[in-house]
Amino acid sequence: MSQIHKHSIPANIADSCLINPEQYKAQYHQSVTDPDAYWGEQGKILDWIRPYTRVKNTSFAPGNVSIKWYEDGTLNLAANCLDRHLAERGDQTAIIWEGDDASQSKKITYRELHRDVCRFANALLGLGIKKGDVVAIYMPMVPEAAVAMLACARIGAIHSVIFGGFSPEAVAGRIIDSSSRLVITADEGLRAGRAIPLKKNVDDALKNPNVTSIENVVVLKRTGGKTEWHEGRDLWWSDLLEKRQRPAPAGRDERRRPAVYPLYLRLNRQAERRPAHHRGLPGVCGNDLQIRIRLFILAISTGAPPTWAG
Repeated sequence: MSQIHKHSIPANIADSCLINPEQYKAQYHQSVTDPDAYWGEQGKILDWIRPYTRVKNTSFAPGNVSIKWYEDGTLNLAANCLDRHLAERGDQTAIIWEGDDASQSKKITYRELHRDVCRFANALLGLGIKKGDVVAIYMPMVPEAAVAMLACARIGAIHSVIFGGFSPEAVAGRIIDSSSRLVITADEGLRAGRAIPLKKNVDDALKNPNVTSIENVVVLKRTGGKTEWHEGRDLWWSDLLEKRQRPAPAGRDERRRPAVYPLYLRLNRQAERRPAHHRGLPGVCGNDLQIRIRLFILAISTGAPPTWAG
């Protein structure tokens, strides 16, 4: 029989926490006894373009299960992750990245990340990507993967992250099932010192006659490895950003999205590869709301592909 072991929290860590045990118990009690009031107050932590008037709308009737949060409100998730922090935390670190080789590392501030996200969001708009379009992200563990995800969120596009270890056949299947219009990838990725031919895998995936939705492939130069190039279809990441040297004014490239709106697709890994899940804005923001995290720090240092928490 397993035993429960309790470990005390060091005082220096406890003092820096945003919430103490008593506050947690009080908030938990209110969330259970009066969830509308509790989550109505928590929702105010986010920046809303159009504030919500209804906290939740749920149905658990047989055959009609539906859970909607803040459904009449409108916000932009990328703006909540970046723009709201610029005034007070613009020069603080937003991303700490460590490469496959520990000697490779990089810190990116909120201001720098906001600049790159705005530029890439404008680049996506220039390629004709619009609200509701699906963008496949098949990238190595680099900061640009986060930039791509946030840029999609900024303009209302839905992104589908494809694991960098997948074969061309698996990549093709996920593109087909998500009807992606664009693939964002890199020349190569690095994993345990070994080069992964991401661009070649994409090229092979697009040879599948059933892949008909892709219009462009955006390629990040990660290793400088030799890649086959398809003029008119393939575009270098650096070239796209070079054309967007001046970030658009705040608001110009934002797309208003209702709170109940798909943010990303998570495709089933089974043979049928059907879309098994999509995450809306409230689901992603829920973690931020519940524990009142106002400072977003993304550390890309694991072997898993980047994704939204939850």
